[in-house]
Amino acid sequence: MSLRPIEDHDIPEETARICAAAFPKGSLPIRLRDALGQVFQDAEFIGMFSRRGRPAVSPGRLALVSVLQFLEGLSDRQTADAVRGRIDWKYALGLELTDPGFDFSVLSEFRSRLIEAGPDRLLDLMLLRLQAAGLVKAGGRQRTDSTHVLAAIRAVNRLELVGETMRAALAAVAIVAPNWLAPLIEQGWAQRYGHRVEEYQLPKDDAKRLAYAETIGADGDRLLGCIDSDEAPAWLRELPAIGVLRRVWDQQFRLDEQGRRRWREPKDLPPSGERQASPYDDDARYGVKRGSGWVGYKAHLTETCEPDVPHVVVNVATTAAQVADNDLIPVIHARLTERDLLPDIHLIDSGYTGGELVVTSRNTYGIDLLGPAREDCSWQAKAGEGFDSSGFTIDWHNQTVTCPQGKTSTSWAPWRTKAGEESIHVDFSKSDCTSCPVRAKCTRAKREPRQLTLHAREVHETLQRNRAAQQTEAWKQQYALRSGIEGTISQAVRGFQLRRSRYLGLAKTHVQHVLTAAAINFVRIDAWLTGVPLSTSRRHHLEKLQTAVAA
Repeated sequence: MSLRPIEDHDIPEETARICAAAFPKGSLPIRLRDALGQVFQDAEFIGMFSRRGRPAVSPGRLALVSVLQFLEGLSDRQTADAVRGRIDWKYALGLELTDPGFDFSVLSEFRSRLIEAGPDRLLDLMLLRLQAAGLVKAGGRQRTDSTHVLAAIRAVNRLELVGETMRAALAAVAIVAPNWLAPLIEQGWAQRYGHRVEEYQLPKDDAKRLAYAETIGADGDRLLGCIDSDEAPAWLRELPAIGVLRRVWDQQFRLDEQGRRRWREPKDLPPSGERQASPYDDDARYGVKRGSGWVGYKAHLTETCEPDVPHVVVNVATTAAQVADNDLIPVIHARLTERDLLPDIHLIDSGYTGGELVVTSRNTYGIDLLGPAREDCSWQAKAGEGFDSSGFTIDWHNQTVTCPQGKTSTSWAPWRTKAGEESIHVDFSKSDCTSCPVRAKCTRAKREPRQLTLHAREVHETLQRNRAAQQTEAWKQQYALRSGIEGTISQAVRGFQLRRSRYLGLAKTHVQHVLTAAAINFVRIDAWLTGVPLSTSRRHHLEKLQTAVAA
């Protein structure tokens, strides 16, 4: 399939005339076309197509159609029907009223090409248009938050997982090599794997469930052994379903002394974030946030929040569910740098903060990360009594620390934490600590002296300043602006189904999130153009009445 770029998708005269009569007050697609012109142009998608082959449907139009599809929550079939039948869509796309549109399968093909070329390109192009129109700019304040996204799979327990994985592997082999598989099928396989593995079909007794799991493990071992034999076609080992089968078997079973598969005890399982969650979505993982667990992904949205321009989503990132929020800050800043949309102040919650991140963001990008500083996690600080690190005097030049009783440390050793952060390990004298009259306030160790772990100097001092600053009213008033991102998450969830993936896999889910972000931007630009004010926080009628009485 090749691309013959159309330079201008001018609006046909007849389409404009009929549209003006049918929509005297306009509609969102009409207003956006009038304000922004042609948002996506064919020439910007040339790299997605070969130089030879039959002509492709205009990718500039398909990009706009994809955004409108997510704006209205349509399926591919409904979207193709809207292109054929809706006058305002034909106006926005620059189509003749008699244009027959395209088959709905073209949209799926376009998304696949977008994945290969990089789905962020679509948001990049939209932001370039908005920058040219003066609706978004670098500097000012931006805010970021994340939310969970459920994968398009059924949540299963361990026994269901291994059964369904074996079933998926057998189905994959049966499709591509039926003649090879047929002689290997054992009695009972059709009963165990011929239907979806459902909870009501599984044994209820613990001993029987264990036996059933190890039976499935033995079946999987036999299949893998046959595939790995010299008689089997080598390409069978490359099937994705067979790769998943190997991973799940390694994670859920162990080998005993005789080389037989045994069901792992829960304590012997790999961490939940590393385990395969489904044979059908290779990227979905188990994650936990604020005590709630789910299987799927995380979506991270970053938006502008200045009062003189519309609040536009300038970045969207999609990760597996177990990825920590603070791992995304460098990624977000790098993408904003490429888009020339770095903020001066970046408002974040405690999930994204960290002393090193604050320092790195300031030194590398000139950004002030504004969020709650990580609290001292020592028992002294948590209990609010005793001597935490703030009670010690640090002499950075001489590399010594003085305790509240005036005793000086005996060792100062730089080291790195498990997370790779630069730290300093400090020890005090055993003789000084043993005879100290306030030892109980300093350490709970029976014999060992007090030890401290300090951040690098710049990080330590930054944390101390931020912890002090966030107690002030000025800081609280400035940070209150961050709460607005919760409204954006709410809009994305309720208006655009952000928390449910339409597709399987991280790459396709990210395409969904990019298109959702673009759709949110369209809604907000239209609201800005029509003078619709930002919604305020909802208040209960009782709260309003109480405020009025107090006044």
